[in-house]
Amino acid sequence: RLHSSALVAGLEAMGLTLRVPEAERLPPLTAVSVPDGVDDAAVRAHLLEHHNLEIGGGLGPMKGNTWRIGLMGAGACRENVELCLRALHDAMSAQGCAPESDGVLAAEAVYAE
Repeated sequence: RLHSSALVAGLEAMGLTLRVPEAERLPPLTAVSVPDGVDDAAVRAHLLEHHNLEIGGGLGPMKGNTWRIGLMGAGACRENVELCLRALHDAMSAQGCAPESDGVLAAEAVYAE
């Protein structure tokens, strides 16, 4: 739950919108709306190629407009939360859609609590 809360804080600080209402979220999986003007597949390819990080795309009606970020088992750690936030910032910046924040400071604030 801690790492999920830190990830969510970072994503929201980046201006990204979560797909699931807070009361219905599951800590191991975070669904994020792909912002307008951002190519879902290009971001995911960039993450894999440049950061060795794989996040899922949406399925069915959410294909192309949703990212699925998993935090499970040994992968649920502070280092991976920060890697994901920085890598998403980098991938979106590569498309000319840089968020104002990389989200890490917001995640660190959650860890500091």
